[in-house]
Amino acid sequence: MRHPNNREDKKVRVLFVCLGNICRSPAAEGIMKQLVEDNELQDFIEVESAGTSGWHEGDLPDERMRAHGAKRDYDFNSRARQLRKSDLDRFDYIIVMDNSNYTNVKSLASTKEQLDKIYMMTDFSQLYRHDQVPDPYYGGASGFELVLDLLEDATEGLLQAIKEKHTFTY
Repeated sequence: MRHPNNREDKKVRVLFVCLGNICRSPAAEGIMKQLVEDNELQDFIEVESAGTSGWHEGDLPDERMRAHGAKRDYDFNSRARQLRKSDLDRFDYIIVMDNSNYTNVKSLASTKEQLDKIYMMTDFSQLYRHDQVPDPYYGGASGFELVLDLLEDATEGLLQAIKEKHTFTY
């Protein structure tokens, strides 16, 4: 496998980020992990999620998001954690859900290399034309379904982008 920094034998690390790490980013993590497994790339790609706030540290994802994900055969079971400055060095792709998250994560970056790792989730959208993934927390069921639609689409695009940029040798 080729790593962006041309170091051999290092996984490509992807971190999804939203505000509380209980709705959007753990859903993106779960969907991406399923895609990685379906493509037999789990030896090459590592996926995690975090929030810009620590309000829900240690919590499971929101039960409504878990229920909507389960209807699509996803198991969203990661524990919430807050984004750390060290994550900007540790991860190769830092994927944020909305403009506020983007601004917050960018403010932690201290190098061009760190800045260049930060993307909007919707940068990888293929079918949808949303400019950000809306927070479903205060809405109803349709908001959670929209988020899952957007994430399924964008994670497919992200995996495609990773596969185009990196060579995985089995």
